[in-house]
Amino acid sequence: MTTVAAYAAPAAKAPLERTTIERREVGEFDVLIDIKFAGICHSDIHQAREGWGEAIFPMVPGHEIAGVVAEVGSGVTKFKVGDRVGVGCLVDSCRECENCQAGLEQYCLKGVTGTYNALDKNGEPTYGGYSQKIVVDENYTVRIPDGLSLDVAAPLLCAGITTYSPLRHWNAGPGKKVAIVGLGGLGHMGVKIAHAMGAEVTVLSQSLRKQEDGLKLGADHYHATSDPKTFEELRGTFDLIVSTVSAPLDFGAFLSLLKTDGALVNVGAPEEPISLNLFSVIGGRKTLAGSGIGGIGETQEMLDFCARHGIGAEIELISASEINEAYERVLSSDVRYRFVIDTATI
Repeated sequence: MTTVAAYAAPAAKAPLERTTIERREVGEFDVLIDIKFAGICHSDIHQAREGWGEAIFPMVPGHEIAGVVAEVGSGVTKFKVGDRVGVGCLVDSCRECENCQAGLEQYCLKGVTGTYNALDKNGEPTYGGYSQKIVVDENYTVRIPDGLSLDVAAPLLCAGITTYSPLRHWNAGPGKKVAIVGLGGLGHMGVKIAHAMGAEVTVLSQSLRKQEDGLKLGADHYHATSDPKTFEELRGTFDLIVSTVSAPLDFGAFLSLLKTDGALVNVGAPEEPISLNLFSVIGGRKTLAGSGIGGIGETQEMLDFCARHGIGAEIELISASEINEAYERVLSSDVRYRFVIDTATI
């Protein structure tokens, strides 16, 4: 075992604090990664504060990890020491079910092993990227192209793939009208990626406060959902709507904005349940769907796409000592658009 420095939540809702954790020895197919940067995802806050249910403590959050390979196991063929790599939301799956075989490891029928707040196949808790090193199986590690700086690449491992996957699956591209609900950590990546795919992009945000940013990021249109006229004017407009917000929405109202056969895909994960009148789905043969991150192959595809199009996250780089303040700022929407921890400060 290797002892490394980390920031952990000792209990639910407790402030994160500096500590040490044990990383397993590098196995035959493992890579040891020196973590350089780790993004702060809203999911980290949900889990550290048990917003999604009972969690495992102490918890080291972080599933937007970018770093450099420091050591490889004897059987590793995909990476070598010095390679720039990333780790996202999962570090293992059963590898045998039809979804894993199809490259949809995120939907493993036996359940994935999360990068943190999970138990690995040996029953040991997993710890995430708010740390200086991590050991990961090579099959759950991705290569970060040279065209991407590690700091702006880190959030792509969750925010990037979470928006890329539904945009790709529902065929965003030329001739398609796509709306992104919310312009936060996920939403700003959705705008950039949908624009690069060639779609006509609209941001639907609670207010016009970030309108200038949205247009600079690639949106063609920007509307405030707090204005009832928005839902009147845009009725039946979109082929695809991707909702990135973590708060309950009036899904019936947003479904009214879809064309016939359009899809509203939710990638945000509110802590509260929602209610829905099914006539808002039936009328117009509309789809209300969900999408969760992406498989390992698709995550690599997304990184390569972003490198080709010069897409990275808009970040605010912070030291580890600022993590608790950053959590509060995320909750008050006071970040444009992703906090990234410089792990050299841990």
